[in-house]
Amino acid sequence: MSDLDLYHIVLAGMLVSALLSFISLFFVSAAYGRHGRPGWGPTLSATAGWVLMEAPSPLLFAALWWTGEESRGFSAPGLVFLALWQAHYLHRAFVFPFRLRGGQTRMPLSIVAMAVVFNCFNAWINAHWLYVLGPIRGSEWLLDPRFMLGCLLFAFGYFVNQQSDHILFSLRKPGETGYKIPQGGLYKYISCPNYFGELLEWAGFALLTWSPGALVFVIWTAANLVPRARTHHRWYLEKFLDYPPERRAIFPFLY
Repeated sequence: MSDLDLYHIVLAGMLVSALLSFISLFFVSAAYGRHGRPGWGPTLSATAGWVLMEAPSPLLFAALWWTGEESRGFSAPGLVFLALWQAHYLHRAFVFPFRLRGGQTRMPLSIVAMAVVFNCFNAWINAHWLYVLGPIRGSEWLLDPRFMLGCLLFAFGYFVNQQSDHILFSLRKPGETGYKIPQGGLYKYISCPNYFGELLEWAGFALLTWSPGALVFVIWTAANLVPRARTHHRWYLEKFLDYPPERRAIFPFLY
């Protein structure tokens, strides 16, 4: 079996698992955060859980970049691909977990293990294509409309994601617990702008890399976040009688 054949098999497996995850998450919400509940096995602190499950993504991607072909990894586009991936995941793995407030909640180890497996496969399908299998992108790629538009989309999504998380973190003062209705930014229109921002990031990444791995990643991101946003939205409506009725779950004015 060739390297490319193996790559296509893994891609197909990722697509099938995305479909299964999308369907199942409409019926069973992942048991972490506000939806945490017993019955999912041993737990660990949410901070440790976030670090453990997100760290493989930036570390493995960086390792694959370093061991990949120099003509790809050290080209201008190859360095931009690396920088954007790390901008998201270094923050998600080593900054975001330590900003969590509201008490040290617990996260099932089973959720962490599933996320680790996904992040390893996801980092591989993206980095292996960009730095080994895919076309070599020279400096001219920086002027390609797909690259420029993708960068703008990624940057806007990153801003929305960071702003939305900041609003959530600011709802609680140090030592406070419980939940409040978030206000400001895209919370005016949707319940989960942090998820919307992340979707925009990876849609932009898929565009600027023009790679099958990134396309599968954005499909997987939607399969995971759209059902969870729907669950979040219903939770807000049930918990707060004064929750703004005009808000949608994740896509402004649509859903």
